[in-house]
Amino acid sequence: MLDNGAFSTFTRGMPFDEAGFYCWIEPHLGHPHWAVIPDVIGGDESAQVELMNRWPFPRELGLPVWHLGLSLDHLRRLADEWPRLCFGSSEAYWQVGNDAWCNRMDEAFNVLSRRGPLPWVHGLRMLGMAGMRWPLASADSTNIAQNHHVRGCPECMAERIDAVQCPIQWTEHATQGVLI
Repeated sequence: MLDNGAFSTFTRGMPFDEAGFYCWIEPHLGHPHWAVIPDVIGGDESAQVELMNRWPFPRELGLPVWHLGLSLDHLRRLADEWPRLCFGSSEAYWQVGNDAWCNRMDEAFNVLSRRGPLPWVHGLRMLGMAGMRWPLASADSTNIAQNHHVRGCPECMAERIDAVQCPIQWTEHATQGVLI
């Protein structure tokens, strides 16, 4: 998985270099390697769609990001058009694992399960949720890169992470609707 770096540039207040990203990934794309399609952190659906429409490579080599703060209708459209998706935490769902985030993830997987077999879903910054109730096909974090000097043995850390299995099926969960 090749990340687009949009989150890092966003947190540093830097502009995202879309052309530079495409030049960098082009020689690396090919099965089994894929990339996260550039996205706008905090952007609306039209900004996300604009970037997806500019993706210059085959669809099976790129995953669009559905930010949890965007509409469930947008998620449905993405799942209908793309074989795999990324979920990104944003807006009111920025904090991975809190009650609002968990409820939104339940809503998202409820929507996806109603349309048939689940697509491949990669969880951005969601590695800590692997093995919980959500059927993430893959997930990432910067855990090993940031902590291997403290915990030692990056290979051992990776083996512990790889040993965690997410469920492959989804059973619809009740969700809390908006009260106001």
